[in-house]
Amino acid sequence: MNLITVSGPPSSGKTSLIIKTIENLKSRGIKVGVVKFDCLYTDDDILYEKIGVPVKKGLSASLCPDHYFVSNIEEVTQWGIKQGLDLLITESAGLCNRCSPYIQDIKAICVIDNLSGINTPKKIGPMLKTADIVVITKGDIVSQAEREVFMSRVTSVNPRATTMHVNGLTGQGAYEFSTLIYDEKKVVKTLKGSKLRFSMPSALCSYCLGETRIGDEHQMGNVRKIDLGDE
Repeated sequence: MNLITVSGPPSSGKTSLIIKTIENLKSRGIKVGVVKFDCLYTDDDILYEKIGVPVKKGLSASLCPDHYFVSNIEEVTQWGIKQGLDLLITESAGLCNRCSPYIQDIKAICVIDNLSGINTPKKIGPMLKTADIVVITKGDIVSQAEREVFMSRVTSVNPRATTMHVNGLTGQGAYEFSTLIYDEKKVVKTLKGSKLRFSMPSALCSYCLGETRIGDEHQMGNVRKIDLGDE
């Protein structure tokens, strides 16, 4: 079974991209499944069920969605193998721009949209900088000049990645994208012993453990203070 990870900021078009891509994969006889990770709520699993693909969803609730992802990815992989899938697509929640749900030797895709602002690529950390493929969406809403400037900003942040435009509504570019993500020679049997490409966001403070009161006396653990200079 192949395994890929799709991540990106909220509402960047990840689910629409995946659905259009699955349509192209299924037309070539490739059996695809999806696992959707999110925080509090998602009904994307219903959209995947409508196009007839095996799907599971996991909600991290009060936990960081990336920590939840890495804690469950091995079990998810074994589920996909039991389903007899040729390709399992995992879709991360994609909240903070510090997220880094990518695994070494597992193809990583970052989805980012043209409407997020030309400086957005510089604000995104490992989620963009360590991706193998960067898909830019919503290009039909902006001008050609804006598309080119945005792509150049993406390329400057991650020059090693394959960068391409895909329209999640019409599916334009989805076929080309589908040919890049599936490699029948790449077989994943287990992720035990595999490593993340980058460390997760670090946090273990009193607020992580349920503290709600504000003030230095209530703060302990991994706490970072802003530098306001000399007063």
